[in-house]
Amino acid sequence: MITAWAGGLARHRIGRLLAAVAGIALAVALVAALGSFLTASKATMTQRAVRSVAVDWQVEVQPGADPNAVRSLVRATGGTRAALPVGFARTTGFTATVGGSTQTTGPGVALGLPAGYRSHFPDELRTLSGSGTGVLLAQQTASNLHAAPGDTIGVRLPGAGLRRVRVDGVVDLPQADSLFQKVGAPPQSQPTAPPDNVVLLPAARFVSLTRGATGVTTQIHVARDAKLPTDPAAAFTSVTGAAHHLEAKSAGSALVGDNLGAALDSARQDALYAQILFLFLGVPGAVLAAALTVAVASAGGERRRREQGLLRLRGLRPRQITALAGLEAALVGTVGGLAGLGLAALTGRLAFGAASFGAGAGTWALWYAVAFVLGVAVAAAAVLVPALRDLRTVTVADTRREPRGSRSPWWLRCGLDFALLIGSWLVFRASSGNQYALVLAPEGVPSVSVSYWAFLGPALLWLGAALLLWRLTLLVLAHGRPALARLARPLTATLATTTAAVLSRRRRPLARSVVLLALAVSFAISTAVFNSTYRQQSEVDARLTNGADVTVTEPPGAQVRPSAAGTLKVSGVRHVEPLQHRYAYVGSDLQDLYGVRPATVAKATSLQDAYFSGGTAGQLMHRLAQRPDNLLVSAETVHDFQLSPGDTVNLRIQDARTKALRTVPFRYAGIVKEFPTAPKDSFFVANAAYVAKATGSDAVGAFLLDTGGSHQQQIAAHLHRQLGTGATVTDLTQTRGTVGTSLTSVDLAGLTRIELAFAVLLAAGAGGLVLALGLAERRRTFAVASVLGAKSGQLRGMVLTEALLLAAGGLAGGALIGWALSEMLVKVLTGVFDPPPASLSVPGGYLALTAGAAVAAVLAAALNGIRSAGRPAVEELRDL
Repeated sequence: MITAWAGGLARHRIGRLLAAVAGIALAVALVAALGSFLTASKATMTQRAVRSVAVDWQVEVQPGADPNAVRSLVRATGGTRAALPVGFARTTGFTATVGGSTQTTGPGVALGLPAGYRSHFPDELRTLSGSGTGVLLAQQTASNLHAAPGDTIGVRLPGAGLRRVRVDGVVDLPQADSLFQKVGAPPQSQPTAPPDNVVLLPAARFVSLTRGATGVTTQIHVARDAKLPTDPAAAFTSVTGAAHHLEAKSAGSALVGDNLGAALDSARQDALYAQILFLFLGVPGAVLAAALTVAVASAGGERRRREQGLLRLRGLRPRQITALAGLEAALVGTVGGLAGLGLAALTGRLAFGAASFGAGAGTWALWYAVAFVLGVAVAAAAVLVPALRDLRTVTVADTRREPRGSRSPWWLRCGLDFALLIGSWLVFRASSGNQYALVLAPEGVPSVSVSYWAFLGPALLWLGAALLLWRLTLLVLAHGRPALARLARPLTATLATTTAAVLSRRRRPLARSVVLLALAVSFAISTAVFNSTYRQQSEVDARLTNGADVTVTEPPGAQVRPSAAGTLKVSGVRHVEPLQHRYAYVGSDLQDLYGVRPATVAKATSLQDAYFSGGTAGQLMHRLAQRPDNLLVSAETVHDFQLSPGDTVNLRIQDARTKALRTVPFRYAGIVKEFPTAPKDSFFVANAAYVAKATGSDAVGAFLLDTGGSHQQQIAAHLHRQLGTGATVTDLTQTRGTVGTSLTSVDLAGLTRIELAFAVLLAAGAGGLVLALGLAERRRTFAVASVLGAKSGQLRGMVLTEALLLAAGGLAGGALIGWALSEMLVKVLTGVFDPPPASLSVPGGYLALTAGAAVAAVLAAALNGIRSAGRPAVEELRDL
């Protein structure tokens, strides 16, 4: 019997089965793909965090302790690959006489590097000129001293006097911040900047040079090769635990500067944001695919009840009927699950080059198994559960009657849709407040947490808006028959009133179809807008950090005039903008001061209105030009000093002529939140001409070059060759790869690429499958109408009217829900954006593709229904 039943399903219900299988396959594929991608992304974050660190641990030997004993203890610690001693000595100054001119610098640091240091820690130094071994000068120091390889410099050491050395090479220190950290100090107590003056010496030369000097310390630089967990949070816990264990074993003789732990500390927060994005952007798609499967199964609900009643009349017991329903559910779940796993593997292969999406074999298999089980569960809920319910509540006589109208759904009577929308608004207000943190990851604390309740805002909006659209569709179909008749008349002629009556009678399944299409479209819109906005802000962040397409940064203290811009206007450069960079005291607080030319600064860089408060970017630049002593101040400074527009702000700035600080009055004119090349904390923006007049110097800190967005790397390379080591040249392409979080480096586009592809399929499925199955179940209605005299054109018009109503309602409702969801998602996930967007970025091409796919699917279903309605009525009734 079971075999015969399965064969009958395959022969006569193949369309319904395939539609249900398609829904299951989409749900399984989406969960498997996103889960595998999430796991692989976390592993990638861990790997990149590890690779980003040049020295894993800097173990500082405490005063009175034996460096050799500490080194032996470090080498005995599990996971240690290399442990080399590095000497640190404070200097009181450097001096050099080059070309008859003597240059003198302030305090600095001398380092003693042992043999083999660069082979174990290759990313700590980068040779710029000369030899890579011997006595090496940091780039900034070489610039300050005007020294080059072959020159002799003097190093002043406290307690030892002036010692002279010959320079062998000039190097860059890419990780100077961590190299010169204050080991053991909390982040807020770390130096604001690494020393400008650094000399690196071979260990033996360092020992002889610093003999008798004071302030000499030793660090043990450690490279580790311990196997870490793939999850950044677990890896952070492992690394910090090992560091604390070493400190405990050293009994106070050593402090550990855990650079690797600091990198993983940042990565674990990014991993939580990736997990949040998975929940925010991935789970709705899986839920939608499951809902599509349930809708497909329920489209044949009346036919299934009649078949069940017929089986009961023929003597089958409830247990046997349950077994047959279970067979259909198992068939749909198994085939759909396997098809979904195949689709996920194909997606991974095409988009990422591997079916596992880069995840390990164990986690990949686990996610695929979880997705398959979920697919089987959805199949059981869509097919088996309704059959069991009908067995308990529906009699054989009920299955032979035409379905009668029933009471409105309980949620409609209770106003659940309004309650959900109000709840969404309340949660959104709370979760988007200024003091709210979606991800809490205190520095150095092993545990991280996510405020998952913030998910309620978008979730409640999604559900509440869907139910509200359902309510409105039911109202229109129930009470708008005259309007429906007028709309249908061009297509159905004299059957317009009948068509309106049919639509009103079928308002529940039609409303369900409209809502399903709207949810699919809203999912596509919210995902696409989020992805597009994220890419937009990543570009803004890179441009803010670099300043312009290409930026030439002059060394501190250099007296480069604005007229030097002419030498930088090489082929491909459209405009060169000088930017002053000074430091100024407001009270006891030292802040960066940027001097700009208000009329031309926007020609080389992007100034968004979101960077400012108290006026647009254009308005505030006009204020600086109109009144030169106007000053733009950070919001923090305004709050700390209780400033009001028009207040006088006295800044103490170094006078270039006397080298002393002098008080310069400014007038508070607005708030600046972000500015090209500026730090994330407090700073000032002023009129460059006023700053130059007040300080006696128009020296430029950086030149911003506009290249029209093209050939940035080539122009930067050309300028680097032209300028040598005297200035730092950076381009936007280079900065894109270094700014942002490890979440951006994993490439959020990978996540959204999966979702956007599935969103198109879901929109097409929601628009076409449900309509096609609904029309197939109404073949008897069309046959009867044909017998009663309806013409083929009128039947075609009835089908097209329903299809157009579905497409219009679903797309319009989806657009509104998608817009609201996008606004809420971007606001709640503010932590992902840096800086927060001024407006959403709408990918018109993708949204047009999604709408086109949905309309095409609806029209295809309608054309198939028209073809079925055109069959001879007698033949159709005989088959049914």
